[in-house]
Amino acid sequence: MNAMNDHSLYRHLDEMAPWNDRLQVLEVIAVADEAPGVKTFTFRSDAQTWFRYKPGQFVTLELPTAAGPLMRTYTLSSSPSRPFSIAVTVKAQVDSIGTRWMFGNLVPGSRVKALGPAGNFSHHDHPAAKYLFISAGSGITPMMSMLRWLNDCAPWTDVAFVNCARSPEEIIFRKELELLGSRMPGLSLGFMIEERSSRESWFGHMGRIDAVRLPLLAPDFRERELFCCGPDPFMRAVRDMLQVAGFDMARYHQESFGTPVAEMLPAQIEPGDEDAAAGTAFPISFVGSNVDGRCDAEQTVLQAARANGVRISAACEFGLCGTCRIKKISGEVAMNHNGGILDEEIADGYILACCSIPLSPLEVEA
Repeated sequence: MNAMNDHSLYRHLDEMAPWNDRLQVLEVIAVADEAPGVKTFTFRSDAQTWFRYKPGQFVTLELPTAAGPLMRTYTLSSSPSRPFSIAVTVKAQVDSIGTRWMFGNLVPGSRVKALGPAGNFSHHDHPAAKYLFISAGSGITPMMSMLRWLNDCAPWTDVAFVNCARSPEEIIFRKELELLGSRMPGLSLGFMIEERSSRESWFGHMGRIDAVRLPLLAPDFRERELFCCGPDPFMRAVRDMLQVAGFDMARYHQESFGTPVAEMLPAQIEPGDEDAAAGTAFPISFVGSNVDGRCDAEQTVLQAARANGVRISAACEFGLCGTCRIKKISGEVAMNHNGGILDEEIADGYILACCSIPLSPLEVEA
């Protein structure tokens, strides 16, 4: 049936259940070019549910590549103020297997499995009178999600929006941002490029953001709640610049799907458990797969699962995305995560397999 003629699509929000953070199926409804090598993929729920999430959160897509399922995490560029669809805006880097697969295979009507939403990089968690969004490249996506929500729900909000790109044509969402700049009285836009383009004239800022240019783009930056997203070297440079400028780093928030700024520590061992964990291998039962095995000392549950031929979905593998969350039936673990699981989920017996080390014989539902 043609989706345009499918009258079952026209349902009121209160007639639909919300999408949850278990595995779901998404259907592609649109693919749009945003900039060279950048596309936005828009999805609806295969089960006709509506999307409840916070601006700036992410989802994990299970891409059915020829080599097998590939888990990739993408920030949502859409806003929860428009709950009938979600969108991810992705850039195909030279070595990006998952994104390039999406470019070559996802068309309207395609379906993929997804986990989420997850993440705590959102202005909803840090309400403030004034915001500063600093981004580079595809790091603009969570900022766009937050800005779109503000435009729909609080368009008077004071937002300084700074985006850095290599050239003018590589500024993602440029036309939409300029339109929002004419509609949101509290929005100030600052674009910065590294090199001029032969395609158009450029009269704005050039170079890289530094201690001289930042006050020009946001003179009162010290008074703002600051969100930063982009390549790791870019975020390090911004963070170092702010520290030197005396910015209150408690008001600095960054998003990254690479290794966290602080190197991930081993799972935290409670006092008294050191002897139990050191040099010990414990039996581990993957009840859902009917597999029994052993987990070596300092081996995570995820590593033990792979060693025993049990598949547990995983994306980031440092405790951020929550993709590898499984139910612990019995036993104890030491878990050191980076925000990928909620306290109430831990209380309900869930663990993240990628950052949990058994402290005793263990049974899990995987």
